[in-house]
Amino acid sequence: MTATRSPRSPGGRWTDRLLAEGRDPDPRFTLANERTFLAWIRTALALVAGGVGVALAGDLVDTPLRHVLAIGFSAAGALLAALAFRRWLRTERALRRDEPLPPPALAPLMSYGLAVAAVALVVALLLTR
Repeated sequence: MTATRSPRSPGGRWTDRLLAEGRDPDPRFTLANERTFLAWIRTALALVAGGVGVALAGDLVDTPLRHVLAIGFSAAGALLAALAFRRWLRTERALRRDEPLPPPALAPLMSYGLAVAAVALVVALLLTR
């Protein structure tokens, strides 16, 4: 099955531009790409929820550090959501063009960033108690 362009929007929408490239990949690959995207979005939501949780932690962590951690977690969630879409789009484009998949640039960023945030939270908890 080959995608066709919509006559109403000549190249204006990103979906039309994406579908105009290459050919439709195996649906299993496209669906796997969507599942990966949704996993990143779940992680982004968890980070934002963690930020809200830290902000409402009360006496658990001192106020200035609590605010920094809450903003950090929430900002990381927002950044991850934005980068997740970019990753999905790059992967979908590579699948359509039969090109190698882009490297997982989000993985080390998330791994090291979450490790640093967790250590900061543990240190904050130990200093508060």
